[in-house]
Amino acid sequence: MSLCRLTALELAGKLCAGEVTQREAVEAASARIAATQGTLNTFITPDGPAFPAADLSASPLAGVPMAYKDNISTRGVKTTCASKILGDFQPPYDATAVERLSAAGAVSMGKLNMDEFAMGSTSETSWYGSVRNPWDTGRAAGGSSGGAAAAVAAGQVWYAIASDTGGSIRQPAAHCGVTGMKPTYGAVSRYGLIAYASSLDQLGPIARSAADCAAVLDVMMGGDPRDGTSLDIPAGKLLASLSGDLRGRRVGIPADCFGDGLDGEVSRAVLAAAEVLKGRGAQVETFALPAVRYAVPAYYIIACAEASSNLSRFDGVKYGWRAEGYGDLNDLYCATRTGGFGREVKRRILLGTFVLSAGYYDAYYKKALQVKAVIKRAFDEAFEKYDLLLTPVTPATAPRLGESLSDPLKMYLGDVYTVSVNLAGLPAASMPCGFDAQGLPIGAQLIGPALGEQAVLDGAHAFQLDTDYHRRMPEVTL
Repeated sequence: MSLCRLTALELAGKLCAGEVTQREAVEAASARIAATQGTLNTFITPDGPAFPAADLSASPLAGVPMAYKDNISTRGVKTTCASKILGDFQPPYDATAVERLSAAGAVSMGKLNMDEFAMGSTSETSWYGSVRNPWDTGRAAGGSSGGAAAAVAAGQVWYAIASDTGGSIRQPAAHCGVTGMKPTYGAVSRYGLIAYASSLDQLGPIARSAADCAAVLDVMMGGDPRDGTSLDIPAGKLLASLSGDLRGRRVGIPADCFGDGLDGEVSRAVLAAAEVLKGRGAQVETFALPAVRYAVPAYYIIACAEASSNLSRFDGVKYGWRAEGYGDLNDLYCATRTGGFGREVKRRILLGTFVLSAGYYDAYYKKALQVKAVIKRAFDEAFEKYDLLLTPVTPATAPRLGESLSDPLKMYLGDVYTVSVNLAGLPAASMPCGFDAQGLPIGAQLIGPALGEQAVLDGAHAFQLDTDYHRRMPEVTL
């Protein structure tokens, strides 16, 4: 079997057994990247190590080639957020997640393409060009972590670290046929993650299997004194505690997620996944969760408001790209931000500034925060009865390149099943559960209660024990 078809844990096992050397693993990744990068455009900065020498006893994934989304700070390695305005910026420090993974023997192959400042659902807003879906290169890979999902799907790396603000891990994972996990808000330190919307952003893994995701989270999770929102929680036991036994687990299916706008093939694949969970011992039933219908407008108001504040630091003074030919300081700000930000980023900054303005704060931003609280209460009530919730990840399979950019509202509605999870701060995973008639992957989403990562990963792992969707790979020509 080709190394690229192994899961991360399977490759790690071969490394520990001496069946594969670290050099061979890195060379396999480098060859795959070289052969497919021109087609897929997954990397912004390919940067494989020349002489990998990870301590194979450091963690279950030590020595396995991986990569980081390009909004995660890496000391001395270009970090651009896929934006012109950051230019060739090289952070002077590593993100906490990078520090922890490096100590655990992670072998980074570079920085991955994404939507500019994580603003988009297709990875088409990047200054460095669109990411293409390895299952059909005429289609989008999803976003904003499209480079991460496509790189794992194409076998360029065995796992990737990405960010999820409103579905940016789960949605591209669904479109590319891989597994993505968004942890509970605060379970993983955000120190070193370049912020989009600070109350919603969360780091997490994209990999081939739920077991791989568990192994990565075992390293990443836990408190961090440099991130005041991080949670001081026990870590390191997710992989060891994985179970395929769902007997006694209660799974709720929100009927409100299966109405108008959901593609029939997606609906059938997700409901078929429920039958697999039943076969593993879960009790499955449908219930009402009407609050989710308000999630998209509340999410975009809150996210854009926070973005307008977070992105104010990019002004051409401290770092990054600076416009030329300006008259005074105000001209410098205007010229740099006008020329340095792309259309979608400027759209969201303007919307966020508008909803925070004196005349509209109460009508929009304050009301969105109230809706956020309502959504969180609705989930809390659901988890009094259920251990897990099962929903689609996206309304349809991957769109054709260009379709969403011409209709931003359609792009925003593509996040209808994922944004409520971020508003409530809950853990959720996307797992491949089928293919449509055109051969495009379909994803199902498992949602757990706060700090319910184990339950979510158990559910996804149980599903993957009885299916092989997560093992299928696109025929990207080497």
